[in-house]
Amino acid sequence: QVQLEESGGRLVQAGGSLRLSCVTSLDMFGVYYMAWFRQAPGKGREFVAAVRWSTGATYTADSVKGRFTITRDTAKKSAYLQMNALKSEDTAEYYCAATRNYCSGYDCYGPERYDVWGQGTQVTVST
Repeated sequence: QVQLEESGGRLVQAGGSLRLSCVTSLDMFGVYYMAWFRQAPGKGREFVAAVRWSTGATYTADSVKGRFTITRDTAKKSAYLQMNALKSEDTAEYYCAATRNYCSGYDCYGPERYDVWGQGTQVTVST
């Protein structure tokens, strides 16, 4: 049973934009945050951004701040990652995640905080 499903990843040229989508079948009453992580080949899973489901408050990694924006649509039970000014180093598998465990601030950056994961969508940035 797929509870988080990502879409929107594709090949894009450096400097371009993409919007990733994540639709969930979870009961959102119990979800504190939805987030995006990414994992490049040979590297660990890296926090990108998170949004608190109830308020829309966001956290964004310094590495993408000013270029990437996370949003959510509560009616559509979806989270989005708008990615602008893409660079080759943004190439990775992007994962949507949700946590039903409370966290705050930097605590929300750790993948171990998240208990539900999507299967990922590949973003490749060409130079």
